[in-house]
Amino acid sequence: MQKRFMAIWFRHLLTDGLAFRRQELRALPFVLAAPVKNRVVITAASALAEQQGAFTGMAVADARAAVPELVVVDATPGKAAQLLGLLGLGCIRYSPIVAVDLPDGLLLDISGCAHLWGGERDYLKEIVLKLRAAGFDARAAIADTPGAAWAVSRFARVSPIVPIGGQTPVLAGLPPAALRLDVGVLELLQKLGFRTIGPMLTMPSPTLRRRFGKELLIRIDQALGRAEEVLVLIVPPVPYVERLPCLEPIKTAVGIGIAIEKLLTELCLRLQAEGKGLRKAVLKCVRVDGRTVQAGITTNRGSHSVSHLLKLFGLQVAKIEPALGIELFVLEAPKVEDMETVQEQLWVVDRGLADTALAELLDRVAGRVGAEAIRRYLPAEHYWPERSVKVAASLTEEPAAAWPVALRPMRLLTEPEPIEVMALVPDNPPKTFTYKDKRHRIIKADGPERIGREWWQDSGEHRDYYVVEDSEGQRYWVFRSGHYDGGDARWYLHGYFA
Repeated sequence: MQKRFMAIWFRHLLTDGLAFRRQELRALPFVLAAPVKNRVVITAASALAEQQGAFTGMAVADARAAVPELVVVDATPGKAAQLLGLLGLGCIRYSPIVAVDLPDGLLLDISGCAHLWGGERDYLKEIVLKLRAAGFDARAAIADTPGAAWAVSRFARVSPIVPIGGQTPVLAGLPPAALRLDVGVLELLQKLGFRTIGPMLTMPSPTLRRRFGKELLIRIDQALGRAEEVLVLIVPPVPYVERLPCLEPIKTAVGIGIAIEKLLTELCLRLQAEGKGLRKAVLKCVRVDGRTVQAGITTNRGSHSVSHLLKLFGLQVAKIEPALGIELFVLEAPKVEDMETVQEQLWVVDRGLADTALAELLDRVAGRVGAEAIRRYLPAEHYWPERSVKVAASLTEEPAAAWPVALRPMRLLTEPEPIEVMALVPDNPPKTFTYKDKRHRIIKADGPERIGREWWQDSGEHRDYYVVEDSEGQRYWVFRSGHYDGGDARWYLHGYFA
């Protein structure tokens, strides 16, 4: 079979990837920047930013002078490899052999694949249009070798499809940079007057090796097909799936339970061998009538305990309607996580959130009341009280900041609610306040505690908070928004103390 390769070039990989996640950036000129020595340099620029005069390698200060409305985003190390890996996994539907070509491309071995799409032209058009529809500025080419496809995708201005055996004349008219050479070799070639690859193809190999080193010869041989180029392929992750076909349709809850136990046993053996733990599992039951019913479980931390997971599924068995019978069970684990090996202990100690028994208890409670009813909160680095907490992603997530030491109410309202207040001026606490048509007479008060608005997120007035106690012994957290200005100050209730 004739070997054929496709090279895909993402001209604005990093900025297109960021705009895909943050749609508001699509209409703005923006760049990614990182510190280099004593200045901040652009590492990637969007197409709109390049049109207005901001380019990769330019200092951010110079770019802002050229483009006053330029948006600058901090660059993330290793993002290109991550993006190409995800794009490569998406391209596996077009070819099982896909390799990442850093810093901005993919290489596909498409031998025997193009005819499934009606030919190489339709095949290339399908892939490029799909990528462009997702927001990526992609350009692709097809040739007999990865090197020739790479060169044509980036430097050729003719047809992106090189005929079989036709890479030599196409490469001859391209610049030396199309051979993927180091900068030093390219500078030397330019000094010696090599404007295209053509003259190098007719020169003796010993002369080229003596002048430019063996790298040039290797790249020429790879592009022309005289030397094979090894691709580091993307290996898609093997899904965690177990299947159990049934000789006779299963109709009873006991039979369903036995099937679940067999599937969990096989799945947990694999998870344990790989040091993984299950976080989410979905059981799909294919009935005789062709319909599929399913049930799912989630855990607060990774687990490969068959007994624990079986108890969680036991709470879901009643939701499965076998009808005329189930002929196939499929257990999928779409979410798993790495697990640390737990060392056995001679004496039981208080492990807190690391206690497996606690996680299993929460899993069982979640199976009855729903996982959304259980939340763990962590402190967030924000001044505004309603923004100072966040929902933890897992039971073991560590807080990035410490809880505030200032006095805070046990119950904090999601949004402060307006109240009517009688107070002396300028900074005295309220004497009375009315909330939901009930008047509260204040007998004790402490404050104010001033909390400023976060200027980098929004603008507005600061808040002066007071802890007040009414004549019934109830304690509240109230605040005045902004400075007292002769009667226009607004008061709000924000929380209750126990």
